[in-house]
Amino acid sequence: MRWWHELKSRWPGNLRQHVTRAGLVYSATILVVALAAFVSANNLLFLILAAMLSVLLISGFVSKLGLAGLEIDLTLPEHISARRKLRAAVRLNNLKWTPSFSIHVAGTPESGFDASIYFPVIPGRTLLEEPIDLFFPRRGLWRERSFQFTTRFPFGFAERREFVTTRHEIVVYPCLDAPPGFEALLASVTGDLEARQRGRSHDFYRIRPYEALESARHVDWRATAHTGSLQVREFVSEEDYHVILYLDLDVPHTQEPWFEKAVDCAAFLAYRLSLRGARVRFRTQEFDVTLPGEGTIYTILKYLAVVSRKEGSKPEGPEDSSHFQVVLSPDLQRMSALGWGAGETRGCRLLGLDAFSGGSGAP
Repeated sequence: MRWWHELKSRWPGNLRQHVTRAGLVYSATILVVALAAFVSANNLLFLILAAMLSVLLISGFVSKLGLAGLEIDLTLPEHISARRKLRAAVRLNNLKWTPSFSIHVAGTPESGFDASIYFPVIPGRTLLEEPIDLFFPRRGLWRERSFQFTTRFPFGFAERREFVTTRHEIVVYPCLDAPPGFEALLASVTGDLEARQRGRSHDFYRIRPYEALESARHVDWRATAHTGSLQVREFVSEEDYHVILYLDLDVPHTQEPWFEKAVDCAAFLAYRLSLRGARVRFRTQEFDVTLPGEGTIYTILKYLAVVSRKEGSKPEGPEDSSHFQVVLSPDLQRMSALGWGAGETRGCRLLGLDAFSGGSGAP
């Protein structure tokens, strides 16, 4: 079979042809008619053989012509998140004057579109647009997307295929949907954050009803006994402060799955906290941005889309210990030794190797 592999290697890489069952039956019929014509020397059989060969040749020519001059492109939304279906549109442009018939367009998993759509006819010099659902299984920078055009027109003797690759960079953010445990973590962080933001000053502001996830230290028991429901003392807030979100990049290759979950967690927390209007400072060993001000949430998400481990890159300690801290690191002891979660910090969550495997991480 060596000759067969050599023949396939010499065949154009962007064009494939698959003989259908109808094509095999038709080819077998041609062989029978040819054999009968040469054995009997019957002119009528030679005419039939010539007509059958002509049909086969015309079928191949028309099929190839139908796929020629077709261009494909995608109309994408501005922001794309991994593992989330999004609505887009495929645009098919017929550049030639002649129409194309019975065209199937299929994508590969790398294209984000692994289904197929059917165009009965594409008139010449016409641009058609069809809505599709895209799905990118992972974050990253997607540079190439492959699509396949197929047609069996006109007689279905063969399925002609042509592969097309489009090269446009697509930035796919980490997944922003909450896996199990992320919502509880967010509720814990925001609850503690809101309780602390209401103030640590000695200036009394008001007595109000207790809210879920608040600390019990500020419960006013006299007002609670008087009203029959939990009441808390609220003080004037001292100064505005923000959340410091630190992602440690010094992760060994054996912890690659943990790192991907940590990236998803960082993206989820930064995105949801920004929607709530919180000031977020996001830090790694190579990146530092505060929002709002130095950038938007999409500045952080674009970075997290392409971030990778930097084994051996030592993390730094906090510059200001007066803000709420969320730290994601495989080595919590090292982060604690650097000062994370200590000093004057108003709250902290240290999330280690057990944070995404059923554990809760360090408090």
